[in-house]
Amino acid sequence: MPPLRIALIGTGFMGRAHSHAWRTAGAFFDLPRTVETAVLVGRDAGRAQDLADRFGWAEVSTDWQDVVSRTDIDVVDICTPGNLHAPIALAALAAGKHVLCEKPLANSTQDATVMADAAARAHARGVVAMCGFSYRRTPALALAKQLIDDGLVGAVRHVRAQYLQDWLTDADAPLTWRLDASQAGSGALGDIAAHSIDTAQWLTGSRITAVSAILKTFVPTRPVLAEQVGLGGRGDTDGERGPVTVDDAAAFTATFDDGALGVFEATRMATGRRNANRIEISGERGAIAFDYERSNELEVYDTTDPLVAQGFRRVLATEPQHPYMSAWWPTGHGIGYEHGFTHQAVDFVRAIADGTEVAPTFADALDVQRVLDAVAASAADSSRLTVVPHPSRTESTPS
Repeated sequence: MPPLRIALIGTGFMGRAHSHAWRTAGAFFDLPRTVETAVLVGRDAGRAQDLADRFGWAEVSTDWQDVVSRTDIDVVDICTPGNLHAPIALAALAAGKHVLCEKPLANSTQDATVMADAAARAHARGVVAMCGFSYRRTPALALAKQLIDDGLVGAVRHVRAQYLQDWLTDADAPLTWRLDASQAGSGALGDIAAHSIDTAQWLTGSRITAVSAILKTFVPTRPVLAEQVGLGGRGDTDGERGPVTVDDAAAFTATFDDGALGVFEATRMATGRRNANRIEISGERGAIAFDYERSNELEVYDTTDPLVAQGFRRVLATEPQHPYMSAWWPTGHGIGYEHGFTHQAVDFVRAIADGTEVAPTFADALDVQRVLDAVAASAADSSRLTVVPHPSRTESTPS
């Protein structure tokens, strides 16, 4: 089959991660079609050229509209801020390109719905569209999915999910596009809680049907970068501070359509936690627990174990029989964050070759967007709060 010619749009953190994945996928996995890293698109030509030189992109462009319309491009990989996901994806699908779009799918349910509808129509023409919730392809989490589907936990009762980061604890960390609602849509909610929502719904096979939420912005202004805001990274500032228009932290309870109860927390203010993406699922017959800071491990509890031996046991997900691991290193040699993107690229290419859908589809990502918007609506509605009456601090407490 002819090679797949890739156009990647975006030169930031995700652009680098996806560039690495496209270079690596065919080296470790037997792909049904070879991949050519054809065009890298970025708004800053110099920055794009530097990334292209590092990762082997054949050419650079600053015009995504032109690239998407080119007949020699087969795949459009979208790694831009969220406000550009819908226009780029819709243009690419209309042009018959396969589309891989970073999460969250869009900045609103309205845009995500239009994208999911367009993807469904395109699929009828053999076009594949996928949303990049890359944590699904962590071997230990993929193993958790297998165990849950096989009935290990039984009927799910509790879902506890946390995504804890601390990269914004410094009040003088600069203002970037991720802190601008017009580009990012939301803060910790869309950036990292989206992963927790997707993971929870994927693992359980159930949808979240109701939420009660609170959002918090701890630092309302941040220094403006002396260079153009939104390019990312730390730079010298000129003393000016701009408004933070997204949340720093989100917390919400949720009910699932199978009756399970969920508790979710996402924050970029959890001092000391770099990337603690955690989930624990408890059911009638067992439980699983996962923490990305120990990404090659899964904790498993099985009530059918002998009573004297019951307890969470550690499973090191590095055996060739574990998802994706047969392509990598000898048993016991763990893999890292970047490998999830490689696995994502592998599954995407295989789906294109087979003419099949690959999860998470745009419809799956739309389900996540609906929850994100419900959380934001709940947090904006003060009626969700029950005020706890406390005596005034100036009043004496009866002895």
